[in-house]
Amino acid sequence: MRLLKGILIQLGGILLLLLVWGMLIEPRLLDVEQEAAAIPQLSRNWEGRQIALLADWQVGMRLANTGTMREATERVVQLRPAAVLLAGDFVYKAGPDPTSEIRSVGDFVYKAGPDPTSEIRSVVDILSPLTAAGIPTYAVLGNHDYGLNHRDDPVNRQMATRLASALEGIGIRVLQNQAAALADPAGGPPLYIAGIGSMWAGEADPKGTVQSVPAGAPRIVFMHNPHSFPQLPAGTAPLSVAGHTHGGQIRLPGRPDWSWMGLVRDEQVVADGWINAAYGQPGNRLYVNRGLGFSTAPIRINCRPELTVFTLRARG
Repeated sequence: MRLLKGILIQLGGILLLLLVWGMLIEPRLLDVEQEAAAIPQLSRNWEGRQIALLADWQVGMRLANTGTMREATERVVQLRPAAVLLAGDFVYKAGPDPTSEIRSVGDFVYKAGPDPTSEIRSVVDILSPLTAAGIPTYAVLGNHDYGLNHRDDPVNRQMATRLASALEGIGIRVLQNQAAALADPAGGPPLYIAGIGSMWAGEADPKGTVQSVPAGAPRIVFMHNPHSFPQLPAGTAPLSVAGHTHGGQIRLPGRPDWSWMGLVRDEQVVADGWINAAYGQPGNRLYVNRGLGFSTAPIRINCRPELTVFTLRARG
C-alpha cells in the first residue's frame, strides 16, 4: 500500500510539472522556423526574399497566448519580409449569429448572443504593427472566425464579416478564393498570393482560387485548413501553406504523427512542417504551421508556437 501511494504521488508530481510546462512555459517559447521554398517561374528579383507565415491566434480562448502573439508580430516587423500571410482562426469566440431579440442597456442597443467585439479589437491591436510598418499583409479566415468549434456548429457569418472588415480597416487584405498580385519593388513581374476560403464554413473553392492566377505566373497558395490542399489541381500550387492543426498541441517526443488533437478531432490531423507529397496532387507542396494559440485546452507540450519564414528560390 505504501509503495502504491508513493507511485501515485510521483505520477501526480510528474503530471503537475507537465501541466505547468505545457500551460505556462512552452506556449511562451516562440519557434522561428526558417524554410527554403522553391517556386517555378519565379523571377530573379524575388530570389532570396522572405515571406512570413502566422496562424491560429484564437483570441478569446482562456489563458490566450497574447504575449507570444505580440512577440511574433514584433519579430516579423524586425525581419521586414516581402509579405506576411495570416492563415486564419483569429478569434476563438464561438456561437450562432446574434440575431435574437434586441436588448438595450442605457443608450447602448445590441442583439443578444455572443459578442466578439473585444476579441476583434485585440486581434487588430496585435496585428496592426504589421501594416503600420508598411509590410504587405494578407489573410484568410478559419473555422473559428465563423464560430465553428465543431464542423456541425451553426455558421456565424456576421462575426466573420465583422472580423474581415476590421482586418481590412488596418490594411490587411482578406482573400476569399481570390488572388492578389504582390508587386515587385524593383519593377519586375509580380508574385501572386492566392487565398482559399474557410472549408468548415463551406466557403472553400481551391480550384477557383488558383484559376484566378494568370497561367504560368509564380504563386503562393494559402489556406486555413490543410484539407483544402488535396483539392488543388496538379501543378497549380508548388508552394502552399496552412494552419488549423496547431501541430497537435500535445505530442510524444519523436512522434509528431501522434498527438492529442489527432484523438479529439473528427478528421485526420495533418500535423506540421512539410507534408508528405502523397497527400496532394503531383507538383503541389504543402507546409503546415503549428500556430500561436490554443484550441479546446490552453496547453502545448512538445509543440512550440511557430513563426515560419520562407526564403524564396526560383525553380523551373
